[in-house]
Amino acid sequence: MMIPDFQSIMLPLLKISEDKKEHTLQEVRNSLADYFNLTKEEKSKLLSKSKQPVFNNRVGWARTYLKKAGLLEYTPKGHFRITERGLKVLQEKPSIINVKYLKQFPELLEFIKPTKKEKKIKDKGIELLLEEKTPEDLLEIG
Repeated sequence: MMIPDFQSIMLPLLKISEDKKEHTLQEVRNSLADYFNLTKEEKSKLLSKSKQPVFNNRVGWARTYLKKAGLLEYTPKGHFRITERGLKVLQEKPSIINVKYLKQFPELLEFIKPTKKEKKIKDKGIELLLEEKTPEDLLEIG
């Protein structure tokens, strides 16, 4: 199995949070690694530029996007939990949650609003690439 991209992690991450409990990032990473049947090597593969595990980075970005869309919220303990909006999304039983899906939420649109530099890049025809990759993935492509 390959390490899933951050968008493939979004729906399973939200489903893990469906229990309405507070979760830590480490706990969720472990559950997701099991869900995706990742090997020890896949879990420990590092980003070349930051020495952070690729999978951990992608789980973090999935959580960030879900939080920015209002489906998850951070708690005072530094943990996170699902919001009412997140529960409503799961009730709709989406087959996939990705950036395109999350664009229905104004908060996410504000988060991903491109800077002037990014607008120039998008004008060069790689908008889809920017939506599919984390910033670290884009640096790896370089």
